[in-house]
Amino acid sequence: MAQTNRVLRVLIATDTYPPDVNGAGYFTHRLAEGLAGRGHRVHVVCPSDLGDPYVTANGGVTEHRLRSAPIPLQESMRMAVPLGIGGHTARLVARLDPDVVHVQSHFTVSRTALRRARAVGVPVVFTNHFMPDNLYAHAHLPQGVHSVAGSVAWRDMVRVAGAADHVTTPTPRAARLLREKGFARAVEAISCGIDLERFHPREGERAAARARFGLPDRDTVVFVGRLDVEKRIDDTIRALARVVSERDAQLVLAGTGQREQELRALAAGLGIADRVRFLGFVPDEDLPLVYAAGDVFAIASVAELQSIATLEAMSTGLPVVAADAMALPHLVEEGRNGFLFPAGDVAALAEHLLTVLGPDDRRRAMGAASREIALRHDQRRSLERFEAVYTSLGAAVPAPVRVERVIAA
Repeated sequence: MAQTNRVLRVLIATDTYPPDVNGAGYFTHRLAEGLAGRGHRVHVVCPSDLGDPYVTANGGVTEHRLRSAPIPLQESMRMAVPLGIGGHTARLVARLDPDVVHVQSHFTVSRTALRRARAVGVPVVFTNHFMPDNLYAHAHLPQGVHSVAGSVAWRDMVRVAGAADHVTTPTPRAARLLREKGFARAVEAISCGIDLERFHPREGERAAARARFGLPDRDTVVFVGRLDVEKRIDDTIRALARVVSERDAQLVLAGTGQREQELRALAAGLGIADRVRFLGFVPDEDLPLVYAAGDVFAIASVAELQSIATLEAMSTGLPVVAADAMALPHLVEEGRNGFLFPAGDVAALAEHLLTVLGPDDRRRAMGAASREIALRHDQRRSLERFEAVYTSLGAAVPAPVRVERVIAA
């Protein structure tokens, strides 16, 4: 694939970054590493995972970690302490003189970086990963205020995104959602992308992968992601209870989250505690083996703007059974690489799982189709497109503004 000959200075601003475990954090990390791997000078400004601020070189990426505090009621993530963010970010923008600032949300670090960049004429790209559904459970908001809180959050996001030069989101459905929420300008869909070489078919390694995680050798449904409300894993567990009456099957869950104990209790109550395996946090280097252990990937979530985990499963060669909600229909070609079911319809989910877990030749054909569809989401193609966006925005900035900014720095 083509690669720009120009070395770009890119500052990525994000409010979530590894070791945070979520799709936005993983995408941002892979974007930063991918750009650095293509020869660009990449800096990331994000909350400190330790509390105290620090700067570190992580491979080809320089991380500027801001002082942070725990997020109330959310043990696994931290937020940057507001005091001092503005001054620190302004100095960082002046010192690095980036060609572009790429912000990943409308939250504190990202919006501050956007504002500081605009103040000195640096182009800004805004990528939206946000849906209010992903925040309701973390904030412990009562169901009755979800609608109002969601409307306020969307208005705030649309207002912040409106100050950027170029706005992207992972899928056409996510772009349409932004327009539905009042964003009047163009939105470009750029896939998060996946590493097709790292996540590849490993059918010959299935037995070894199951042994690696201590799993019995039986039909295996896999899910990778947070064990939180919006993922609706309880639907998948209830569907499994129907499946095991006809097939020797199990559900493997890789991830942690607020609902783990509740989900364990549900499995026990349904009499399938021994059929639901909780792997907990799986290190990134072992993640491909989780998919290799599976026969089918199931996702009942209704709040996916793309779903990197589903793409990884598809790239590994797994059929997919997914809720017909948000962006998941972009990944499933009905009957070819899997099936869609009406969100919340446990019976339909179970029926589709039984179909996929049927004859081996059909399952293999669906898995091959998943891999073929995943090829469209090669991360190199996504990186190439972001490079082109950065370059075009840099070229559009008038030279006098750039000179004045460098002098001021």
